[in-house]
Amino acid sequence: MGTENTSVFRIEAMDCPTEFELLRKSLEKLPGVIALKVDLISRQLSVTHASLEDAVLIAVIAKAGMEAVAVPSDGSTASSDGDNTPTPFRHQKMWPLALSGLFALTAEVVTYNLNDEKSPWVLLCAAAAIAIGGRETVKKGWIALRSFTININLLMSVAVIGAVAIGEWPEAAMVVWLFGIAEALEAMSLDRARDAVRKLVTLVPEKVAVMQDNGLWKETPVAGIVIGARARIKPGERIALDGTIVYGRSSVNQAPITGESLPVEKKVGDSVYAGSLNERGTIEVKITSLAGETTLARIAKYVQAGYAQRAPTQRFVDQFARYYTPAVLVAAILVALGLPLALDNPWHSSIYMALVLLVVACPCALVISTPVSVASGLAAAARRGILVKGGLYLELGHRLKFLAMDKTGTLTRGTPSVTNVEPLSDHVSSELVLELAASLNSLSEHPVATAIVKAYTGELKHDVEEFESLPGRGVKGKIDDTVWYLGNHRLAEELKICSQALESTLDKFERQAKTAVVLATERGAVAVIAVSDTVRDSSRETVRLLQTRGVKPVMLTGDNTKTAKAVGKAVGIDEIYGDLLPEDKLAAIAGLAKDGVVGMVGDGINDAPALARADIGFAMGAAGTDTAIETADVALMTDDLRKIPEFIDLSNRTYNIMRQNVSFAIAVKAIFFGLTLAGCTSLWLAVFADMGASLIVVGNGLRLLRKE
Repeated sequence: MGTENTSVFRIEAMDCPTEFELLRKSLEKLPGVIALKVDLISRQLSVTHASLEDAVLIAVIAKAGMEAVAVPSDGSTASSDGDNTPTPFRHQKMWPLALSGLFALTAEVVTYNLNDEKSPWVLLCAAAAIAIGGRETVKKGWIALRSFTININLLMSVAVIGAVAIGEWPEAAMVVWLFGIAEALEAMSLDRARDAVRKLVTLVPEKVAVMQDNGLWKETPVAGIVIGARARIKPGERIALDGTIVYGRSSVNQAPITGESLPVEKKVGDSVYAGSLNERGTIEVKITSLAGETTLARIAKYVQAGYAQRAPTQRFVDQFARYYTPAVLVAAILVALGLPLALDNPWHSSIYMALVLLVVACPCALVISTPVSVASGLAAAARRGILVKGGLYLELGHRLKFLAMDKTGTLTRGTPSVTNVEPLSDHVSSELVLELAASLNSLSEHPVATAIVKAYTGELKHDVEEFESLPGRGVKGKIDDTVWYLGNHRLAEELKICSQALESTLDKFERQAKTAVVLATERGAVAVIAVSDTVRDSSRETVRLLQTRGVKPVMLTGDNTKTAKAVGKAVGIDEIYGDLLPEDKLAAIAGLAKDGVVGMVGDGINDAPALARADIGFAMGAAGTDTAIETADVALMTDDLRKIPEFIDLSNRTYNIMRQNVSFAIAVKAIFFGLTLAGCTSLWLAVFADMGASLIVVGNGLRLLRKE
C-alpha cells in the first residue's frame, strides 16, 4: 500500500455545506485523492491523498471559486488571531451589498410611484443592483453548472436570470440583495460558534517571565519556552504553559480547563494548566509542556476536531438534502413546462412560480441547522470541563441506558490506606509482612499497591527478581530464592492455598467493605492485608441523578464481590459485578449493550478495553493526562462524577434543538411549497423566508452557548 498524506486548507469562503459539495466534486476527480473531510466551523478542508502537491489542490479549489491557504502541521495559519480572523463579509465586502440594496430599493420605490415596471429608471436601477450584488452569485452558479452541482448559487442564478427574462427586473434586484444579506448574516452568526474555540486559544498570554541562566527574569515569547524552564506568574496573570509549582502558593481559577466554578488552592508540587488565572499569590512554575501541547491546546484541538465528526441527525440531513434539492429542481421544471402545456396556464405566471420554487428549494437552513448545534454543544461542554470527542457522542448521550462504573478511583477516591495487617502464622511478624508486600508492590502502580508501599515506613532490604504482574489477580516475584504472591481472593483460589483460617479472615475484612490482599508462597497463605478506600462525596448524588434520568448505574470491579457490594450499598447501586478480570469487564459491557446504549467510566488507562468497547467511554480526571484524553470518547477534566448527568442533560438539549431545527426548516419549506403552488408568494418573499429560517435555526443552535 502506498503512503497516504493529508493536506489541510483553510478556506475563508466556506460557510455553507453547498460549498463543500462543490469542492468535493472538483477534488474527487483528481487521481490520487483518497478521502475528504470538512470542518465547516473552522472553515478547514482535509484532503487525504497519495502524492499530490498542495499547489495542485489549491489550484483546483481556486477553479471552484474559492481561495485556499495551506495549514501547517502545527495547526497555525496566517490568520490565527481570534479577533482579526477575516470572514467573507468583513468591511471590504460590505459596500457592494449596501450599494446593491440602495439600487434595489430605489427600483421598488420608482416602480411604486410610477406604477410602471418597464420604466427606464426602474430597469437602470435594477440592472445596477444585479450587476453589483449578483456578480459573485452568478459566477459561483456558473462554476456549479460546469461541475454538474446543484447548489444554492445555481438556484439563485437561475431565479435571477429567469426573473429578468420574463421582465420582473425589480424582483430580480430584490432577490440578489436579500440573498446577499442572508449569506452575510449567516456567516456572521456562524462566527459566534467559531469564537467559542478561538477564545480557548486566546486565554494563553503571548509572553511570560522566564528565569535566565544568570538568575534574572526576562519576558519570553511562549513559543520559545522549553520544557524544564522556570516561569514566574504574578497575581492577575494567566498561566501560559502547563507546569508544576516549585515555589509559592496561590488560588488558581482553572475553569477553562476543568469547569470548576470556584478557584482551587495550589501549593508546591501541584500541577497548573495553561489558560488558568492566577488570582492571589506569586508562583514559580517548572514548565512541563511546549506551546501547542498543553492541556488547553488539546481541549481546543479535540473540540475543533469534534465538529467534523457528524452526528447521526447530521448524516440524515446531509443525505436528505442530497436528494431533496434535485427533486425540487425537477418539480420546478415540471411547473414551468407542465402547467402551460397541460392546463393552459399562462407561461409568465408558470415560469414565475417555478422560479419561486427554486428559491424555496434552498437547503441552507436545513443543512446548517445541525453543525451549528453540534458546535455550540461541544463548546458548551468544554466550558463545563467536559471534553466530548465528537458530535456522535454528544447526540448519543441522550440515549444512554446503562452506565458501567469502575469502583477504585471512580466511585471511591482511589487513595486507599492500609488498615489491618493480619499474619496467619506466629512465625511471621506484621513488620515483615509489610516489608515483603511493599517490596513486591514497589514495581506496581495500582492504588492498593501504592497504599501498601506507603504504609511501610522502613527501608526496603529485599530485591525482587522475576517480577510479574498478574492482571486482575495481583503480582508475583522472587525474593531470596522464594517465589512470593500478593493478590486477591481469586489468586488464592487459583493457587489452591485457601484454608478455613484464610477464608474466615478474608470474609471478615470483605464484610467491612475493605479490600483484602493475600501474601502467600506456593505452599500456602502467610498473611492478609486489609486496605480501605473512602467513597467520593459525589458518588451517591451521581447515582441518584443518573436514576432520575432513566440511566441504570452498574458497578464493574476487579475487587472482591463482598467489598463491591458494600460500596454499592453505600452509593445506591443494585447491579454489581465483582472479581472481574479485564476480559470479564469487556464481556459485561457487551452484555449490557444488547439492551441499549451503554457508557463506561474509568480512569482512561486501566479500563481502556472496556472504555473502548462501550458506546460512550468516560475518562475520570483527565486534566493533564494524555492517555486519558486520547482513550475516552468523553473526558471529565475533574474527578467530579456529577459531570456525567450534566453531560446527559446537555446531550438532551442538543438533540432537542437539532430536532427542532430540522423540523422547523422542513416545515418552512413545505408551507412555502404550498403557498407557491397557490400563487400566494413572490420571489423576494421566498428569499426573505429562507433567510429568516436560516437565521432562526442558527440562533436556536447558539442557545446552547448560553450559561444556565
